[in-house]
Amino acid sequence: MNESLLRELVPEVIGVLVRRGADFAAAEDAVQDALVEAVRGRPEGDAPRDPKGWLITVAWRKFLDTVRAESSRRRREERVEAEPVPDGGGAVDDTLQLYFLCAHPSLTPASAVALTLRAVGGLTTRQIARAYLVPEATMGQRISRAKRTVSGVRFDQPGDLATVLRVLYLVFNEGYSGDVDLSAEAIRLTRQLAARTGAAARTGAAAGVGGAAGAGGEEVAGLLALMLLHHARRAARTGPDGRLVPLAEQDRGLWDTGLIAEGVGILQAALARDRLGEFQAQAAIAALHADAPTAGETDWVQIVEWYDELVRLTGSPVARLNRAVAVGEADGARAGLAALAELDPSLPRYAAVAAYLHERDGDTETAAGLYAQAARSAPNIPERDHLTRQAARLNARLRG
Repeated sequence: MNESLLRELVPEVIGVLVRRGADFAAAEDAVQDALVEAVRGRPEGDAPRDPKGWLITVAWRKFLDTVRAESSRRRREERVEAEPVPDGGGAVDDTLQLYFLCAHPSLTPASAVALTLRAVGGLTTRQIARAYLVPEATMGQRISRAKRTVSGVRFDQPGDLATVLRVLYLVFNEGYSGDVDLSAEAIRLTRQLAARTGAAARTGAAAGVGGAAGAGGEEVAGLLALMLLHHARRAARTGPDGRLVPLAEQDRGLWDTGLIAEGVGILQAALARDRLGEFQAQAAIAALHADAPTAGETDWVQIVEWYDELVRLTGSPVARLNRAVAVGEADGARAGLAALAELDPSLPRYAAVAAYLHERDGDTETAAGLYAQAARSAPNIPERDHLTRQAARLNARLRG
């Protein structure tokens, strides 16, 4: 059976089971069991005519089997004994509510990411564990705790779209590991969310959902555009030897122009609605980088203006740090260093930014020391190795 199609159906099927009386945790378990049966139990080419209806029927049967097997829940068994006639689940689509539930504010970011990938993305616990390089048992416990945490939340409770977007961006930034491309998965889920929020905004479908979607649909589009524009540069980010390639040194011929065009189109449509948010501002910055034929032709003045908007919207110290780099490119290294001096030196990557700006200002010795300092606190091995090479390059220049 088509595993990708089945995974897309997972959130709708979970919603159907919940509306029939299953609690969220039991519904999610039943749908996962049904997925396993679909993938392993049916021969290739033996696909049901109605995959959604088939998945609902099998998942509901799995749920009933579990209820019957638990003697302590006999009263609940009597309530759900009569199995409804399979009807394909009706016209109600609960996917958007499932996004809200999996990104509930009561969950930690790590738990929200794991639950979203399992319940909305349809990934197995093993796949998620491999992607995050943790034991399967550890990931299973994390998902179980997350389901217990949200077990008392009403399924039709209005959700927080901003939290959902932050969770999806966390997934996107994990990139690729294990046997799951998390960046591609995040793009798929964000496309799905964009379709659902657009529909909810047009119809006012569920209490609280239409309002959230109407107020935040532009930000969903902004996040999708941002992901596409970043993903377009993926092939150029590392060299053949695995080394990190900075944006200014990337081979722009490797950038995916189709993804860039799609991202820019989505962004322009969102900006035209004049409800600016942080993801739209970030996407606008990424679009300006993508629009430049060479690094030297980048419109840094506009980029500074967009960082000003981003800082106004978020007050984020990280946005201010990136703005200092942009100021350094637009107005000179001294101006960039002045902007940097207003920030907390304990910020992640502060030393790397300071090193770059000092090198641009001609202070090679200070820059070399700062590159070495930045390498010691780098968050990952490719970045550490890149910063170490930068320090070595400047030290060689000083010795020569």
